[in-house]
Amino acid sequence: MKYLICILGAWFGFANPVYQVPLLVLLFPAALTAIALEADSPRDALFHGWLAGTLAFSACLYWVAIPVHHFGPLPWVISASCPLLLGVYFGLYTGVYTLAVQWAGKRLHWFLLAPFAGFLWTVLEYLRAHILTGFPWLTLAQAFGPWPLVLQITAYIGAFGLSGLLVAMCVWFLRSTKTKNALIPALLACGLILGPGYWLFQQPLSGDSGVRVAVIQGNIEQHRKWDREYQQDTVEKYLRLSRKALKESNAELLVWPETAVPFFLQEDSALRQRISVFCRKQETALVTGAPGYGKTRDITHLYNRAYLIDERGRVSASYAKNHLVPFGEYVPLGSWIPYVDKLVPGMGDFSSGNSAAPLVQGDLALGPLICYEIIFPHEVQERVDHGANLLLNMSNDAWFGRSSGPDQHWNQAVLRAVEQGRYLIRSTNTGVSGFIDPRGRSMDRTSMFTATSRVHQIRPISGQTFFSANYELLRWLYSGLAVLLILISLGSKEKLPYKIKKQ
Repeated sequence: MKYLICILGAWFGFANPVYQVPLLVLLFPAALTAIALEADSPRDALFHGWLAGTLAFSACLYWVAIPVHHFGPLPWVISASCPLLLGVYFGLYTGVYTLAVQWAGKRLHWFLLAPFAGFLWTVLEYLRAHILTGFPWLTLAQAFGPWPLVLQITAYIGAFGLSGLLVAMCVWFLRSTKTKNALIPALLACGLILGPGYWLFQQPLSGDSGVRVAVIQGNIEQHRKWDREYQQDTVEKYLRLSRKALKESNAELLVWPETAVPFFLQEDSALRQRISVFCRKQETALVTGAPGYGKTRDITHLYNRAYLIDERGRVSASYAKNHLVPFGEYVPLGSWIPYVDKLVPGMGDFSSGNSAAPLVQGDLALGPLICYEIIFPHEVQERVDHGANLLLNMSNDAWFGRSSGPDQHWNQAVLRAVEQGRYLIRSTNTGVSGFIDPRGRSMDRTSMFTATSRVHQIRPISGQTFFSANYELLRWLYSGLAVLLILISLGSKEKLPYKIKKQ
């Protein structure tokens, strides 16, 4: 029964193809906590927590099989194992959670067990964001992307901090079935989450004068994207959509998606000149994704880049993606496992960039984040530390097909906008594209698999949220508090554990 609650809570709590109810995601940590507290031994807690997490995460990550099958290409039998393998890895973190809660549950007072569980969950999400290059997908706070009122406290404690607070609240509510007094801290935690949201939603947004920005969604079929014969049609389609957006809105900046230009923009080709002439005639700047290359010591490096072309048609700045996608843009330990190819056909291994400097156009300092870089709080923090007053996420989510992957990706972008108190511009090939304000509210969001554009007036913001200004301090504070509670547990005598009645 606990397994079923874990799976259903995660499935319906996170974005899914049926219907998302963010509140249901709380059943996931609640069921894991119940598994821990009713386990007969540490081994039972570890195994059942790992298995429950594996099943829940595998179900939510089902879409990973789509790019592996369609663009790998690998047969469905093998492709279907990829979500399971990711789930097995994610399950290790839930296994550690249930093991630690089972151990602490026999030593800590019920009041302290909840913050112990919360800080532990926060630290585990931090670790998942860094270990093995990191993959902080399906973090607990992500589920509340459609309910930005719940997310406002992330401007103070970050998304991982919110995940921990939600877990602590769940543990107190769970304990209230036995001790009514536990309802008090549970309700206080609920108020602590919703209070800032209610207050901030009443406050006007600060920022400089607005700038009209147009995001262009080309909806280019992935299997034709890198076809040389289709390059001119691709460019003409983006120019046609851009021309229409400019005519209707007189936008001052155009944003095309990741690798919208499927050729080397740094070379003086006819298609490059076509884009430059367009920007010059329209007197508008353009940011677009395109592959790029560079040489060091006679070695050619391939980059996934974002280029800023100014209103005179000149490339004025560029950014090379720092955080690459394993098995999508490079093969980890490629010399050891050469038989594992990438999903990107016809391209060599990409190299990572080493700069987080913004793309500057007038008063705009665009913090570029290509594809899944937006899911990493530390990557976004680095852009703001370098002076970004707007966040820019360019992606190509065509890989995900018609699945819940793009919605899960969008919900991650919502978290980053609130954490940093910045407007966020998101341009993708097939959706979801649009704008997110500093409160996490979606603006002019596009539908999937449509060729379209969206225009919105947004404001650059230079100030920092409490989370942004104290990022490093909070990271160490959460870890330190978790260690402190572990030390308190070690100093406590083992008592009979609180048992939840088994179903």
